[in-house]
Amino acid sequence: MEGISIEAMNTLSMAIAVGLGMIGPGIGIGIVVSKAIEAIGRNPEATGKVQTTMFIGIAFTEALAIFAIVIGFIAKFG
Repeated sequence: MEGISIEAMNTLSMAIAVGLGMIGPGIGIGIVVSKAIEAIGRNPEATGKVQTTMFIGIAFTEALAIFAIVIGFIAKFG
């Protein structure tokens, strides 16, 4: 690949790593929130417990997205 510079390859690898790494957490957060809303709809008295658990699940899922960003930066600048 004579026409593509190393810098362009690093940028492309970062974009691919971050893009693919965000797909899973995005779907996961959507599922967590939809199930929490479903649970609150079935049992409104448990709203506090469901919301607390939902936010903990979102935080753990979001950590995977942060790992993807870190891997992207390593690919770009490492």
